[in-house]
Amino acid sequence: MNTLEHNRFTDAWTEFGLRIERPSAILAISAHWFVNASLVSAMPTPRTIHDFYGFPQELFEVEYSAPGSPELAQRVADVVQPTWIGLDRDSWGIDHGTWSVLAHMFPKADVPVVQLSIDASKPAAYHLELGAAIAGLRREGVLILASGNVVHNLRLIDWQLIESGFDWARRFDDAVRDVMTSDPSRAPALVDHGDYGVSVPTPDHFWPLMYLAGAASKSAESARVLVEGCAMGSLSMTSYVVGEFA
Repeated sequence: MNTLEHNRFTDAWTEFGLRIERPSAILAISAHWFVNASLVSAMPTPRTIHDFYGFPQELFEVEYSAPGSPELAQRVADVVQPTWIGLDRDSWGIDHGTWSVLAHMFPKADVPVVQLSIDASKPAAYHLELGAAIAGLRREGVLILASGNVVHNLRLIDWQLIESGFDWARRFDDAVRDVMTSDPSRAPALVDHGDYGVSVPTPDHFWPLMYLAGAASKSAESARVLVEGCAMGSLSMTSYVVGEFA
């Protein structure tokens, strides 16, 4: 629903898009391409994927018609070697984990977008290492967008807690912030935190953070908070930035 809303989180994403230098392309890691392989979308014209149900028709009508970049996809596959990443030329596209954010950052959809899948069979350390492997693409003008939620437990949502979180959600969110703003290389150890199980019942929304942590640790940087906070009790909308922006 953030695609259709304007709140302090979407306002932060909009401001970020206005303030940074226009990227040459975007490499997105979305919680919603969670499969048993590492793949990168390599089609010149990716489709907009509406991978959800039960939402207003207006959301299903959103089209984010950004071009793809087979050249960047091949570049991604090259820079991570000897790790294998397959080129996906026809099965995926741009899912709502990506376009719900980019609709605010780059509403004209005029920056090429490539998506990198999350290999569901791999542990946190694998995703951290892959994030480190793609970090050099930032020097080529590529914006790496990792899209998920630090805390994501849909079963425990409380619709009355619009802009607050349960105690356990805030504790885990705080623990993640401490790691990301000091030593992102320690991010895989967060799976041992006492509130990890309830905050991350499935890792699909958490693994994107590992890519950002890996990119930060590769360049010996820490992350900065772009906007923070919990919502509906069991979600964290905290967003991080690695690197400088004007």
